[in-house]
Amino acid sequence: MENDHVEEEFIGGKHSVLEALKSKRSVNKIWIADNAQKQLTLPIVSEAKLAGVIIQYVDKRKLDQMVEGVSHQGVVAQVAPYDYVSVEYILAVASEKGESPFILILDEIEDPHNLGSILRTADCSGVHGVIIPKRRAVGLTATVSKTSAGAVEYVPVARVTNIVQTIEFLKKQGVWVGGTDASAAQDAYRSDLTIPLALVIGNENKGMGRLIKEKCDFLVKLPMLGHIQSLNASVAAGVLMYEAVRQRRAHLVKTK
Repeated sequence: MENDHVEEEFIGGKHSVLEALKSKRSVNKIWIADNAQKQLTLPIVSEAKLAGVIIQYVDKRKLDQMVEGVSHQGVVAQVAPYDYVSVEYILAVASEKGESPFILILDEIEDPHNLGSILRTADCSGVHGVIIPKRRAVGLTATVSKTSAGAVEYVPVARVTNIVQTIEFLKKQGVWVGGTDASAAQDAYRSDLTIPLALVIGNENKGMGRLIKEKCDFLVKLPMLGHIQSLNASVAAGVLMYEAVRQRRAHLVKTK
């Protein structure tokens, strides 16, 4: 399975920049707006000094141009590109922790805010890694970094050419693949999420692709009790991640 990186060098926002520094990612330079609040930028200035990173104070408009469309809070950093990992690496992370693999597969998530939110919850809920496709999907952009509140520095992300082939590879490694689908007969709360698991979250509008759905070992749904019959992709992913956390913690208590 492949390994590659994204050509993006600027990130904006207090959390994104601070976590990049803390995670020892290679930060080349930091720009801070002249009018930025001192209490907001102080932790960044301290970390940057420790790391020997140059800081330059500039007009806020320069920052607006550097990370167009990103709410940068007066802080922008130039960083080394993100390194995507291999799928084998994600499995190794679970193995090193002595935990049953818990992986997310995102099938053509297009909104960077959704990807950022999913990565943030993935970090909080102990997901071992996230798999995204190379085509027709958002990668690790500055907006994703900002929305993830820095979680992008800690959650391993694999970017693969073919999700169907990746699912077949995971199955050979003993991982069960569960798809999320509104038409599923099985309720997520009645499904075993303690097994070695890769959960597939479908596209915001179309859901999972037909071939991917056919490759899943089982399908689950969240009960819809109101008038609107679907959740935002990142909200659905968050609910499922924490149901897996709940089940896995209860399982640990039982086995102790």
